Amino acid sequence: MNILMLSSTFPYPPTRGGTQVRTFNLLKYLQRNHRVTLVTQPEAGVTETEIAQLRDYVDELVLFNRPHDSGTTGGILKKVQRLTKFVSEGIPPSVLNRYSVDMQNWIDRHIEASKYDTITSEHSVNEIYVRPHFQKKVRTVVNVHSSVYGTCLNQLQNGISENSLRDKINLPLLRRYEKNYCGKFSAIVATTAEDKIQLQEFNAISEITVIANGVDLVMFPNRTADPGGHRLIFIGAMDNLANIDAVCFFCKEVLPEIQKLYPDTTFDIVGSRPVAEVLALKDNPGVNVTGKVPSMAEYLHKSTVCVVSMRTGFGIKNKTLEAMAAGIPVVGSDRGLEGLAVDGDNVELRAIRANKPQEYVSSISQLFENPQLRAELSHNARKLVEIEFTWESAGKRYEQVCLGK
Repeated sequence: MNILMLSSTFPYPPTRGGTQVRTFNLLKYLQRNHRVTLVTQPEAGVTETEIAQLRDYVDELVLFNRPHDSGTTGGILKKVQRLTKFVSEGIPPSVLNRYSVDMQNWIDRHIEASKYDTITSEHSVNEIYVRPHFQKKVRTVVNVHSSVYGTCLNQLQNGISENSLRDKINLPLLRRYEKNYCGKFSAIVATTAEDKIQLQEFNAISEITVIANGVDLVMFPNRTADPGGHRLIFIGAMDNLANIDAVCFFCKEVLPEIQKLYPDTTFDIVGSRPVAEVLALKDNPGVNVTGKVPSMAEYLHKSTVCVVSMRTGFGIKNKTLEAMAAGIPVVGSDRGLEGLAVDGDNVELRAIRANKPQEYVSSISQLFENPQLRAELSHNARKLVEIEFTWESAGKRYEQVCLGK
């Protein structure tokens, strides 16, 4: 097949965040058996070397300039104008701000010329380029990644919205938006059963398939030894709102209590683009903010426990799967462990669940004290990833969706 993939996020190197990792690994799989054209927008900081390296994974790479993002600039008048446009046109500012007319014209021409069999929107932000009438010419697939309505609702419910008044106004608009755009697609892909339920509420007759994220087992090999000690780690892009909230919550409400019991406890915050709020956490005893590192697995292997203290964010977390693949015991919240069978009746214990500060303290202390429990979690978690969460298995399922099988 000839497959056209749309991604306003430049998906290389596949280490910058969940969207890039998922998009890259799925296109890498599809390219084995099909001709793949990727249309994307390199952001500031993408190098010519990275562009050249991405070309090796696609048959054709088409690049467009990313529009200047004015979504967070301007005074009250600009904000009112953006909201008015959202109400009248039904498209969120976060989508419109990345919209390229040149990219749209290129897509329109090639779809009208019947150049492709399938067009995929990698993340819902790219749905804007898929016109309703495209369904008559090609199979259209949207790889949602996460429900925008569900994410906004969750942030409001957990009190971590950046602007609660804005999000309360936007919530019904996002509900309408998600319901409308899903109707343009032949097939919808979600990452978790929870997202599927949310999307089916809007689109009861839609073809919706759950395809979980995966892990590159070469990039995240199983650890060869347990380092012991009292070293905690959190991994992820550190300009992401959910990750920022997770590490700030942990440093403020959990880490000091653990350090009362284990004074030498350290907490490594490992991930690219740390914002000022995250960098400021280095002032706390034992906290180390690394920024981007050459090998995430190397930092994981040095750690005693990986913390996934998420309080918001939908979907299976790549960070959780990567830690499990690397053989690092995980203590995570319901959000951090979403979509994963890690505990409960007739389930091998693969991670320990914690949501409240004292639950984190208790679980981490238990792991610090018990090397046998650490070994059990390490073994069981790695086995789960090998069986159910490889990019090979995700790619096979995505290929079937693209083929319409």
